Amino acid sequence: MSNTTKEENTRDLMVSQMAENLIGSEIIKLAGDVNERIKNGEQVYNFTIGDFNSTLFPIPDELKTEIINAYQNNITNYPPANGVLELRNSVSAYLSKYLTLTYAANDILIAGGARPLIYATYQAIIDPNDTVVFPVPSWNNNHYTHLSRGKQVFIETKAENNFMPTASDFADSIKEATLIALCSPLNPTGTVFSKKQLSSICKMVIQENERRSENEKPLYIIYDQIYWQLTHGETEHFNPVSLFPKMRDYTIFIDGISKAYAATGVRVGWAFGPTKIIGKMKSILGHVGAWAPKAEQVATAKFLDNNTASDRYLAWIKPEIFNRLNTFYKGMMTLRSEGYSIDATAPQAAIYLTVRFDLKSMIMANGDTLKTTKDITAYLLNEAQLALVPFYAFGSSSESTWYRLSVGNSSKIDIDASVNKLRMALSKLK
Repeated sequence: MSNTTKEENTRDLMVSQMAENLIGSEIIKLAGDVNERIKNGEQVYNFTIGDFNSTLFPIPDELKTEIINAYQNNITNYPPANGVLELRNSVSAYLSKYLTLTYAANDILIAGGARPLIYATYQAIIDPNDTVVFPVPSWNNNHYTHLSRGKQVFIETKAENNFMPTASDFADSIKEATLIALCSPLNPTGTVFSKKQLSSICKMVIQENERRSENEKPLYIIYDQIYWQLTHGETEHFNPVSLFPKMRDYTIFIDGISKAYAATGVRVGWAFGPTKIIGKMKSILGHVGAWAPKAEQVATAKFLDNNTASDRYLAWIKPEIFNRLNTFYKGMMTLRSEGYSIDATAPQAAIYLTVRFDLKSMIMANGDTLKTTKDITAYLLNEAQLALVPFYAFGSSSESTWYRLSVGNSSKIDIDASVNKLRMALSKLK
């Protein structure tokens, strides 16, 4: 019989403070609840996950063919730690052609999607208690800062600024900051930086770095532009280095094929930036083993080199996404014109629509009052079968009544049906 005491058992289960206090993804939790309902036979219009229905949005045929060819040619061994050279060369040429950015192959790092690259950026730059400043809503910056044992400074953004931060928002934290985390087009809002907004932030970063001594760590920007090809209408994408060449020393870009080519499961992403930082990120990911499969890397290189195929795919997918976003937006505006307390931001980019349900204090048919955002979220799911992600899942205040609606999983029939179900649910409130 074991003589192990209860106290010893408890000690055995102790973990690091970082792990103990790490919060799971609110988005994955919500999506899991929704998927459980669907599995149990419930009708749910699921607009929670930032992914694509691969039947509605298959990856490009040319990319698929190259992946199959790579496996048939037995390209299944380890890739180099920083990615196969042909892919890094292809990414370099792609950036030059479409963004007029000049980065050599050694300044580019390939990994299994954007997530390991974001993690490596934080690990390469942040020491314990270094300050990371980021706007909310935004995707996972709070978690990456926690994993890096950094200090978090949240900036709550405003709808009138398209939920993008301004230089003045950073005034109180800029001197203590080591990293500013930015994303444009922004997940979760689908909005973008204006040239003026981003320029003012870049000027601020340059001035702050000129103020710091040579013995101080610079102020860096991690710039997640994974959705940059998916701009809609007259929306333009801007980046720090194109606006201000001096930002090259302070900017680490996050990019890849996941969103523009609906290739979320193919897991090929890249980062590019200052040579030293990219080299340190390579070392970090080399120990983690977070590389993209070699076959997918070789296939992606050939696909990116095929400008005709990549251009043709973007010419197809962008209007498909925009039509869905715009149909939802028009539906929301129609409901608003009918007197319902909702709002939405016109589509700008990515696969997201920002919508608002200002329903607090309204009374349901059973006499209960909607008091919190969680109440509203539950009501939308139970009465309208509409599953959305509230902004508090992206770090915003729990009082925010703004939501992310993702169209990557929606058919055109689903959109009309969900708007009609929403109208019926809203009509029951008093």
